[in-house]
Amino acid sequence: MARRSTSKRSRSKTGRARRRTIWAIVGASFATALLYGGWLAWQVGREFEGRRWDLPAKVYAAPLDLYVGRALGVRDLVAEIRRLGYREDPRLPGPGTYRVGSNRMEIAARSFEYAGETEPGRTLSLEFSAGRISALRGADHGTVALARLDPLLIGSLFPAHGEDRLIVAPGEIPSLLPAALKAVEDRRFDSHFGVDPIAMVRASVVNLTEGEIRQGASTITQQLVRSYFLSNERTWWRKLREAFMAVALEMRYSKDELMGAYINEIYLGQDGARAVHGFGLASQFYFGKPLGELELNELALLVAEVRGPTYYDPRRHPDRALQRRNLVLNVMRKEGLITAAQAAGAQEQDLGLVTSAQRSATQWAFLGLVRRQLAKDYPAEELERKGLSVFSTLDPAAQAAAERALRDGLAPLGNAAEGIDGAVVVTSPHTGEVRAVVGGGRSEFDGFNRALDARRQIGSLIKPALYLAALESGRYNLASIVEDSPIEVPLEDGKTWSPQDFDKGARGPVPLVRALAESLNLPAVRVGLDVGLEPIADVLARLGAEHKPKLYPSMLLGALALTPIEVAQLYNTLANGGFRVPLRAVRGVIDENGKELARYPIEIAQAADAAAVYEVNQALVQVMERGTGSSVRRELPADLTVAGKTGTSDDLRDSWFAGFTNDLLIVAWLGADDNRTTGLTGSTGAAKVWSGTMRSLHAASYEAPQPDSLEMAWIDYATGRPSAERCTDAVRVPLPAGVRPAGAFSCDGSDGIGARLRRLFKRGVR
Repeated sequence: MARRSTSKRSRSKTGRARRRTIWAIVGASFATALLYGGWLAWQVGREFEGRRWDLPAKVYAAPLDLYVGRALGVRDLVAEIRRLGYREDPRLPGPGTYRVGSNRMEIAARSFEYAGETEPGRTLSLEFSAGRISALRGADHGTVALARLDPLLIGSLFPAHGEDRLIVAPGEIPSLLPAALKAVEDRRFDSHFGVDPIAMVRASVVNLTEGEIRQGASTITQQLVRSYFLSNERTWWRKLREAFMAVALEMRYSKDELMGAYINEIYLGQDGARAVHGFGLASQFYFGKPLGELELNELALLVAEVRGPTYYDPRRHPDRALQRRNLVLNVMRKEGLITAAQAAGAQEQDLGLVTSAQRSATQWAFLGLVRRQLAKDYPAEELERKGLSVFSTLDPAAQAAAERALRDGLAPLGNAAEGIDGAVVVTSPHTGEVRAVVGGGRSEFDGFNRALDARRQIGSLIKPALYLAALESGRYNLASIVEDSPIEVPLEDGKTWSPQDFDKGARGPVPLVRALAESLNLPAVRVGLDVGLEPIADVLARLGAEHKPKLYPSMLLGALALTPIEVAQLYNTLANGGFRVPLRAVRGVIDENGKELARYPIEIAQAADAAAVYEVNQALVQVMERGTGSSVRRELPADLTVAGKTGTSDDLRDSWFAGFTNDLLIVAWLGADDNRTTGLTGSTGAAKVWSGTMRSLHAASYEAPQPDSLEMAWIDYATGRPSAERCTDAVRVPLPAGVRPAGAFSCDGSDGIGARLRRLFKRGVR
C-alpha cells in the first residue's frame, strides 16, 4: 500500500514537472515571440518611417511654349501633345484632352510645377495660319500672351539596382483604384489586422495537402511588407516574418497610409534595367499619361498586373493580360464598383499601350548627358534617392526627328549597315541648350552612347578651324589665292607625307572660299603649315575642344579624334559668331518639396575674332550652295539659308556632317564601332541624316550682322578675280575693309554654264 502511494506521489511530481516544463516552454516561446515581434516592429517602423522610398531624380523635357507667331502647325502641335499623353475627345472633359477643328484647336492643359513656378491648368483655344499660331486665347476668350504645356517626363536617374517609381500623392489617387485593389487582392483589408486568418486557414489546408507552399493568403499589407522588406522566396520562415511585420505595420499606421504606400511601392513591370514600381510610374510606362487620367479599362489592366507583372506582361503576353484585365473588370462589377454597362464597354477596348517609340524612357542617350552634367554638382546619392526634379533642355520634337532621321539614314545601306551605327546632336547656338541627343540607331535600347563616348577622327570638319586661324592671322581673306597643287611634307622620322585631294586632282590657284567650300586638301595643308600647327590647336581649344590635339601635320586634315558632342561644341561656337556658350542639358533642379536648388544660367565668352568667324561662316554657306554640301542642300526648302561642312576620315571610316541655321545646329556621324571602312563620305552618309533632321524642324535661315570691319565684294568663284553680281559664277564674300581681290576684272562668260557643270561633277564630296 505504501509502495503504491509512493508511486502515485512520484507520478504526480513527474506530471507537475512536465506541466511546468511545458508552461515554461510556452512562456519562453511567447516571450520570444513578443521580443521578436517587438524587434520586427521597431525595425519596420524605423525603415518605413521618414523617407519610405529611394526616389530617383525625375528628368523632364523643356516645356512647350505657345505664343502667337510661333512656327507650329496643327499637326505639329497634335504630335507634341500626344507625346504628353493627351487624348482627343470632342467633349473636352478634363485636363489632358484636346479637340481639333479646321485650323483651330482647343486644349484642356494640365497644371504643373516647373522650376519653382506653378503653371495653372486651363483651357486654351488656338488658331493657325500659314503654319504658325495666329491666335491664342483662354477659356474667357481673353488673349493669352504665353501658355506653357506640362513638360514630358523623359526618364529617371535610378541607381544600379534599377528600382524606379513616381510617387502619387493621396489626392492624386483615383478613388476607384483602392476599391478595385481591395476587391481583387484583399476583400477584408478594412477589417483584418495585417493577416487574414480565414484566408490563411484555407491556404494552409491546401499547402499541407500538397506538402509544399502552393497557395498564398497574403493581404495587401503582407504584399507591401514583401515588396518593401523581404524576398520572394517561398518558405515557412519568410511567411512567418511577413505576418509579424504586417501586424506591426497595421498597429502603427492607418489603413489609408498603408494603401497609399502599397499603391506607390508594388512592382508592376520591367523596362530594360529599370524596375517599374508603383501605379504612378506604371501609368506612364504603359499608357504615357498620369494615373488620374486613366480610363476604366486602363486602370483595370494595372490592377491585373499586380498578380504577376512578368506572366501578365501586356507587351509580351497580350492575350494573358487581356484575359486577366477582363477578369478584374468582372470582379469590380460583382462588387458593385462599376455597372454592367461600364464593365462591358471597358472589356471591348484593346490594351491601349503606348509603343516603345512613344515612351519617354527611350531618351537614354540624352539622360546620359544630363547625368554627367549633374554629377559635377550632386553626388550619386542625391540623384538616385532624394526625389529631385530636373528640368532639362530636351526638345521632344527635335529628339524624335533626329532618331527618325538616323534610322532612315541607316536603312538604305542594306547589308552594308551591319555594324554601322551613328549619332546625332542638336543644339540651340545662342543658348548652348542641347535639344536632342541620339546615341545609336536603336534609340529604344540603352547601350553605347556614341554621341558622348565615340571618339572618332573628324576629317575635314577641322577645316573651318584651320581657316579661322588663317583669317585671324591677318594674312588671309576669302579672296586670297591658295594653291591646289601637290605638296610633300617632311616628317620627323625622315619620311615624307604626300596628301591628296579626295578626287586626286589639282586645280591650281583657287580662292580660299572655294578651297573651303569644296573641301580641298592641298590648299588646307599649305595654309595650315604657313599659319602653324600651334595656332590651329589654339583655335580648337578656344572653340571648345576638351583636349589639345597632337601637333602632327596630319592634324591639318582632321587626324584627331573627337566625340559628336565635342564637335557640336566647336560648331556651336562658330554658329554663335565666335562666342562660346558651354553646351548644357539642364535648366534647373528642385527638391521633392518644390524648393529650387539650382539654376544653370547661360555662360558666354568670346572665343574668336567676330569678323574672322563671320568670314568662315559665309564660306560655310557656300559649302551648301556650291560645294560638298550642295547635294543635301537641294533637299531643304529653297528659301532656307544654311551653313555646313562635310567630314570624311581616312579610308572612309567616318562620315560626318555639321551644319547650322540661326537657331539650330545639328551634328551627325556614321561609322562602325570596330573602325572598319564604311564606304561612306560625309555627303553620302551623315549629310543624309543631317538633312533628314533639319527638314523635320522649323528652322530659321542663317543670318548674322556684318561686322563694321568687313565689306562685301563680288569675286569669281573659280579664280578669285574681281567680278560682279551679273557675272556667271560670281560669289559675294566679306573682305576686310580696304582689301580688294587680286587680278583683273573679268566677266566675259569664259567660265560659263559648261565650266560650272564640269566643276560640279569633278568637285570633291568630302
